[in-house]
Amino acid sequence: MKKLFIGIDVSKDVFDFYGISDQGEVLIPSDVSFNTKSGIKSFISKVKKHSGYDPHICFEHTGHYGYLLMAELNSAKFKFSVINPLEIKRSNGLARGKTDAVDAVRIAKYALANRFDLKPFTLAEREIRTLRALMTMREGYVKIVVQLKNSLKAFKVIKDLVPLSSQLKAHQKLIDAQQDRIASLEKQIQEIVADNVQLSTSYRKITKVIGVGPLTAIKCIVETENFSKFDDPRKFSCHSGLAPFEYQSGSSVRKRTRTSPIRDKNLKAILFKAASSAIQHDPQLRSYYRRKTEEGKHKLSVLNAVANKIILRIFAVVNREEPFVKLVA
Repeated sequence: MKKLFIGIDVSKDVFDFYGISDQGEVLIPSDVSFNTKSGIKSFISKVKKHSGYDPHICFEHTGHYGYLLMAELNSAKFKFSVINPLEIKRSNGLARGKTDAVDAVRIAKYALANRFDLKPFTLAEREIRTLRALMTMREGYVKIVVQLKNSLKAFKVIKDLVPLSSQLKAHQKLIDAQQDRIASLEKQIQEIVADNVQLSTSYRKITKVIGVGPLTAIKCIVETENFSKFDDPRKFSCHSGLAPFEYQSGSSVRKRTRTSPIRDKNLKAILFKAASSAIQHDPQLRSYYRRKTEEGKHKLSVLNAVANKIILRIFAVVNREEPFVKLVA
C-alpha cells in the first residue's frame, strides 16, 4: 500500500497540517483545523478519504497542546510519531522564515525523508499520564515555594527598618498554602500508585535501592512509563543527561568527555539528590566516592557516576524478583 506522510504543527487553539505521498506528491494541501475534539475528528475524516494510502502522522512534542491530538489519533487507530522539535529543526538545514503552515510542510518532508527511522508513538496508560501531570504540577508549586521563601528572607532583613509585620504574616500564609497543595498532590500520587498492582510493585522494588526516595521512584516510573519505554539503563542515563560523550574530530580537536546539554533537567536534578543521599548511607558507594575524589576526580563528575550506578541498580531490581541487597564497602 502507498504511504501518506502528514506533518502537523500544533498550537494552543489550532493545528496546521499538510500531507504528501511517498513519491512526493501533495495529497493534502496546507490546511488548518481547531485543536478540539470536533476539529480533530474533522481532520481524521479528511485523512480517511485517502483510503488507498497508509497514513503516518508526524508532529512535534509541544507538551499539553498535543495531548488531545494524541488521544484522538490513538482512539482512531492511526499511526503517528511525536518528534523532539530540536531534531526536526536541525534536519531542515538552512531555513529562512517561519509560519505554522510552513512548519507543517517541513514536518511532513521530515517524515518522508526519515520514513524508515520513524517510530510509532505509543500512548502511555491513563495512570502514567495522570502521574505525569500531577508531578508537573508539584514541580511548579515547588518552584513557587522556593521563590516565596527567598523573597521572605529578603524582606526579613529590612523588617526592623520598615513596618512589614502584617505583610510578612500574609507572605508566610502564601508559603503554607502552597506547601499544603504540594502535600495534597503527593497524597494523590501515592494513592494512584497504591491502587495499581504493576505500579506499586515497581515502586516497592526500587524504593529499596539506597538513595531512592518516593519522589525519585515516581519520577523514574513516569519517565520510563513503568519501565516499558526504556529496556536499557544506559539509554535512560542518556535521557537523564548522565551519560558522558566523547568529543573528537581528526587529530587536533579533542575535548574532554562530558554529558550532553540535551537532557531532562528535572530528572537529572532528582537523580543527583538520590546520589548525594546514597553516598551518605550506602557503604559501597561511599567508599567509591571517597576513592575517586582522592584520586583527583571532580566531585560532580563522581556524583554523576554514582547516579549512573543507581540507575543500573533500579533497572536491575525491576527486572528480577530478588529484592535489593545492601552491599558492604
